[in-house]
Amino acid sequence: MSTVNNTTSGNESVVFRPSSGYDIPLYGLKNGVFYYIHGLAIGCLVTSLTCALLAIVFSLRQNNVRNFFSSWSKSERFIVYMATCDGLFNLTHLIDHVHITIVRDYVHPKALCAFYGFNLSFFIAAQQLLVNIIAINAFMLMFYNRHLNFGAGDWKLFLWTFGAPLVGATVAVAFEQYGPLGIFCFFDGVKGRLGELFFTTVPLLIILPVNCILYGLTFGKLHVRAKEIQQTLGPKSTTQRATYRAARSMSMFWWALALHGAWGQISRPVPNIFFYIVPIFTNLGGVFTLIVFIVIRRKPANSTGGCTIPS
Repeated sequence: MSTVNNTTSGNESVVFRPSSGYDIPLYGLKNGVFYYIHGLAIGCLVTSLTCALLAIVFSLRQNNVRNFFSSWSKSERFIVYMATCDGLFNLTHLIDHVHITIVRDYVHPKALCAFYGFNLSFFIAAQQLLVNIIAINAFMLMFYNRHLNFGAGDWKLFLWTFGAPLVGATVAVAFEQYGPLGIFCFFDGVKGRLGELFFTTVPLLIILPVNCILYGLTFGKLHVRAKEIQQTLGPKSTTQRATYRAARSMSMFWWALALHGAWGQISRPVPNIFFYIVPIFTNLGGVFTLIVFIVIRRKPANSTGGCTIPS
C-alpha cells in the first residue's frame, strides 16, 4: 500500500517515499469511515469467535475428549482444528482492531504490531493447508474409498499444517516483513510486499483453483455414483456428501483475501471496497465452521445407523 506524495517548495519538487507502513496514513480517518470499517470488522470477529467457541463446545459435549484420536471421525476432528484456528485468528485480530480503534493510530510499539501480523499470517496459512488437506481427503475418499494417513495423534497433519506456516512466519519476522497494512497489522504495507506475495497471495491463488478442481471431480463422482454408493455403502454415502460439503464450505471464505492480495501486488493503492469485503469474508470463518459442524452432525444422525466417517 505504498504511496508517494509530492510537495513543492519554491521551484523544487520533493518526492516523499514511505520507508514503512507507519509512514502511510491510517485509512478511514480523513474520509470519515474509520469507525465504520473497524466497527464492521469487530462485529464480524466477535460473531465468528462466538461461533468457533460454540463449535468446539458442542463437539466436546457430543464426543468423549479422551478418545479424541481413537473414536472421533476425521470430519469431527477437522471441525475442532478449524474452529481452533478460527478462534485464535479472531481473538488476535479482534485485539488488533480494538487497539487501533481506541488509539486512532497504528499499533505501537512495532514489535507488538509484528506479533499481531505474525499470528494472523500463521493461522491464515495453517487454515489454507488444512482446507487443502480436507479437499484431498474428500477426493481420496470418493475416488479410492480410503483416507489419508495422518499418523498416530494426527502428527503428520500437525507437522504439515502448523509446522510449515511456523517456519514461513519465522522467516518473515527475520526479514522484518510484518507491520501496518493501512488499516490493521499484517504484512507491512511498504516493506512486506514480498512476504504478502509468497506467504498469502500465491498460496491462496494456487490452493483455491486446486480445491475447486478437487471439489468439482468429487461432486461429479458423487452425482454419477449416487445410486451405486447408496446401495453398496449405505449410510456412509451421506457422510461422504457431508465431508464434501464441509471441505467446500470451509475453503470459500478466503477468496476475498486472495483477491485483495493479488490486486495489491498489481496496483497500489488497493481499491477502498476491499476494506469492506475482506473483513466480512475473512473475519467470519467461525460462522462457516459452525455451519459445517451442524451439517456434518445432522447428516449422520438422519442416516441409518448414524455412521460417521471413520478415523
